[in-house]
Amino acid sequence: MLEAAALFIFPLCMSIAAISDLFTMTIPNRVSFALAISFLVLAPLLGLSVTVIGLHLAGAALVFLACFAFFALNVMGGGDAKLLAAAALWFGFDSSLIEFLIYVAVMGGLVTVLIILVRAQSNVIMAIGIPVPASLTVAKKIPYGIAIAIGGILAFPSSPLLIAATHGAI
Repeated sequence: MLEAAALFIFPLCMSIAAISDLFTMTIPNRVSFALAISFLVLAPLLGLSVTVIGLHLAGAALVFLACFAFFALNVMGGGDAKLLAAAALWFGFDSSLIEFLIYVAVMGGLVTVLIILVRAQSNVIMAIGIPVPASLTVAKKIPYGIAIAIGGILAFPSSPLLIAATHGAI
């Protein structure tokens, strides 16, 4: 049962965040909260040591501090910062966190280019009849939660929590 929860919760929360950001340009706080609480409940139950859990908290804190700085500089939205930090909690303070952040950066670039192209061709897209959320054509912001979600799901197999759930405690 715990294994199923570890396999299910992270991708579900990331998918909800991406869909919400796509259609509303907001990421509900409850998604980041669910990610954080789920990790804190599952980690000890799946056998992660206190030291490993501490490293996960340290990695998430470091990501949160960097995101807070970007938020203060008006480079990143608050929902994106909270989601990125909560997701980082699932990766710890090791190479899986770096993998996650690289995936997010690459997906962020791709999503940004795609949205810019959609906005540049929005009249053509609408004339053809392709349904595009108004948030993509009207808003000036980029729904970066989509990139965070895709990057998180791509990096998820290297998450120490998922490895503990599928192969035993680390």
